[in-house]
This record gives sequence, structure tokens and C-alpha cells, in this order.
Amino acid sequence: MHFFRSSALRAMACLALISIAPRASAEIVEKVVKLPVRVSADGETITREITLTVLRDDARKKSPFMILNHGRSPTAEGRAKFGRAVFRDQTRYFVQLGYAVFLPTRVGYGVTGGPDVESSGACNAKDYAAALAPAVAQVAAAVTYAQAQDYVDGSRGVVMGASVGGFTTIAASAASLRGVKAAVNFAGGAGGDPDHRTGAPCQPERIAATYGAYGARSHVPTLWLYAPNDRYWGASYPKQWFSQFVAQGGRGEFVALPPSGEDGHLAFTRDMESWKPSVAAFLRKAGL
Repeated sequence: MHFFRSSALRAMACLALISIAPRASAEIVEKVVKLPVRVSADGETITREITLTVLRDDARKKSPFMILNHGRSPTAEGRAKFGRAVFRDQTRYFVQLGYAVFLPTRVGYGVTGGPDVESSGACNAKDYAAALAPAVAQVAAAVTYAQAQDYVDGSRGVVMGASVGGFTTIAASAASLRGVKAAVNFAGGAGGDPDHRTGAPCQPERIAATYGAYGARSHVPTLWLYAPNDRYWGASYPKQWFSQFVAQGGRGEFVALPPSGEDGHLAFTRDMESWKPSVAAFLRKAGL
């Protein structure tokens, strides 16, 4: 896992500061910075600046930090058109809970661009851990940046993500990142194709083994949230993955969300009311 520390802190440049939610004597402010990262993929080391979006309540002198990770389009065109990670409604909710939220747009996506460092290989020859390693390196860089901000309590943070971002979140929970006290996984997995292999991701047994390997190294509480009508993974695979994670020593709680629309995979963005009580209770229990 490679990432800049001192150089990252020197090179960060503010691009925008936008007020988006005035209230009383405070407002939610949004800032976009360029954060240098170094990742390894296919035997090569790649250095690039990623776009990091920050949203926070400027009335709070110290906030716990949240790193919020986006998913992955199955097509190169989708990844190129991704834009910038914001999840505005969800982020606003977490800011209202008291967090400073940091959203990396990772290498290979949208405004950050660059090579596809998160490719896990052909459907019959997946290496999920290798694909997630560059993503975790970028999470680590975002954590380091967050902890350097004077408005952040660097000793109290959570990593969260959806889809491949959820898988990344569990991988990050096993990386012993300083200050990270909990992890929340929404519909995490990889290798899915809802149009051609509905509910049947590539080599689900390798996903289970990868989650198990993370469970053996993870030392923070984790929350897993999946809807049964997830068109990427189906209803049974996520439970198997969670069981493998816990069997290898991981600390976790599995929440079966209600079916959500035509595709429960999208519950994080489209059905907030289904998960807010479980997530808020988990964060309180974790002391966050």
C-alpha cells in the first residue's frame, strides 16, 4: 500500500468553496481539493492527483471524519462519465449527524481519470484483493488528509462505501488505518453484471475468500447492509460473504434491508429511510 503523507499535505490545493445549506449561524460548506496519491497495479506504480470532495458544518470546531467510497461501473464508458463523487443527499445527512465527510473520486473514474487500476481480471480468473489494494491506498491518503485538518478529530473516524466502495470499505477495515474506528458496507461486492448475470457475480467463492482474509485482519466493528433484491449479488451470496468474514475473526453486524424498488443494490442512494436507523444506531454504538 503506497500513498503520500508529507507531500500530500503540501500539495493540496483548494479549487472551490460552495455554501449549499445555510441554517441558523452555520452552513454546510463544500470544498474540492486535489490530493496526490501513489498506487500500485499490475506491477507498476502510478502517481496521480485524485479529486477529493469535502463537506462539513463550518460551525463545528471538531468533527469526526468519514471517508465515503463510490462504486464501480461495469463499463469503461460508465467509469469515464462518472463525474465527481458527492452523494449529496446522503452526505448532507451525515454532516447533520456531525461528520466532516471526505469523498475521493478514485483513479480511473470521472474527473480524476487515469488508468483502470481496479480491474480484477477476467470473469473466470478474478483477483479481487489485487483490484481493491489501489482503492484502499486512496482511502488511506484521504484519511491522512482528513486528520491534518484543524476542524477534524483525527482520533475518531469511519469508512463507508457502496458496491465496490463497500468492498473497499471492508478491505480498509483490515488495513489498520489510524483513527478509523468503524466501517459501514452498503451492498459491497465486485464482479457483478445485473443485465447479463443477474444475481450471479463472477467467482463468488473468491469474493467470500477475500472477505474472509479481511476478517482475519480487521479489528474494528463493521456494519453490512444488503437488500434481498440486489440485482448484482442476489439474496444469498452477501450472507455467505458476511459469514466468511466473521468466521475468520471479523467483527460484524448484518442488516437485511427490505426490498428496494427494482434493484436493491441502489438502496444507499434511493432508499435512505430504509437504512438510516440501523446506521445511526451502529455509529452511536461505535462511539461515533
